[in-house]
Amino acid sequence: MRLRFPTKPAVPPLLAVFLMFLSHSAVGIRNIPVRITSVGVESGFDAAQFSEAPEYRNGKECASQSSNRENFVSSCDPSLVHVAMTLDSEYLRGSIAAVHSVLRHASCPENVFLHFVAAEFDPASPRVLSQLVRSTFPSLSFKVYVFREDAVINLISSSIRQALESPLNYARSYLGDILDPCVDRVIYLDSDVVVVDDITKLWSTRLTGSRAIGAPEYCHANFTKYFTSGFWSDPGLSGSFSGRKPCYFNTGVMVMDLVRWREGSYREKIETWMQIQKKRRIYELGSLPPFLLVFAGDVEAIDHRWNQHGLGGDNVRGSCRSLHKGPVSLLHWSGKGKPWVRLDEKRPCPLDHLWEPYDLYEHKIDRAKDQALLGFSSLSELTEDSSFL
Repeated sequence: MRLRFPTKPAVPPLLAVFLMFLSHSAVGIRNIPVRITSVGVESGFDAAQFSEAPEYRNGKECASQSSNRENFVSSCDPSLVHVAMTLDSEYLRGSIAAVHSVLRHASCPENVFLHFVAAEFDPASPRVLSQLVRSTFPSLSFKVYVFREDAVINLISSSIRQALESPLNYARSYLGDILDPCVDRVIYLDSDVVVVDDITKLWSTRLTGSRAIGAPEYCHANFTKYFTSGFWSDPGLSGSFSGRKPCYFNTGVMVMDLVRWREGSYREKIETWMQIQKKRRIYELGSLPPFLLVFAGDVEAIDHRWNQHGLGGDNVRGSCRSLHKGPVSLLHWSGKGKPWVRLDEKRPCPLDHLWEPYDLYEHKIDRAKDQALLGFSSLSELTEDSSFL
């Protein structure tokens, strides 16, 4: 089915083409008033009000899931596509938009199972966050896990940006321990992404050999800048890359084989490097360098379209960035600037408008209704020729 809609004059022509695809009608969205406070979520209209997402259902071509009388879907169902994300009050708006984007473009949305990892001491409790997800996505199959921050708090070193020091930022290293043992494979996504393609395509990535993770690699990047001069001058440390050809990869989008992860004791290996960091100061960033130390040079390379990262700008100034050349399946606002913050402050970067169609925050309701008569072009049409990027 091919659908189209007109562009808005105020939007630059190049950006408008992409917005044609990303915008979507939102007829019949019901309003769910919510307020996050220090004690949880309360009904009200003065803060984080979200809309209920449209109901996304499977087509006839989808494999059906097994469910019990209460329509409960088990996370052990082999037909499921497992996606893991963190969930906290600070990045809640981004997480909701990310989930919305996954469901909107999934060929079999009911087969997507979300695993949310919530901090034990978040201002909004895991139970409250779970209620909020249920009210926003009534048909979503998901589970919320509590991440005990004391498991990692003593291993975290100061970083160039305080947000990178959050214990929840390290939860991806513990997925093998946190998720149900029957979950042997998962896609990890950061909260500042939107998926504009069928998540099943990423799920089908084959991890060859004994590789435990897959991610887009960037071998042209200056790998040495991710570690201090003291690290590179010490053969005992830098020698850890001996026999490998390490490339940079971003940990915000990963396909993870949790069976190999557990068998390889990779969580313990990451923790070992964090302990060395506490003593020697071998890097300046947060949770990324330990992953590079353990996995760089042994990562299944995934097409770059699955992580158009860096859209948040650098980690200090948060400057605007443009898209990389090539097709796009996932947009990632890694870096300091987040699209919802810049949009609210009315100082958005051009690409922040690509995040807007997935935002379910309440002030988007009128805009969504205005778009009810608009159509959208297929992603295959737009990305077949990447010259528009």
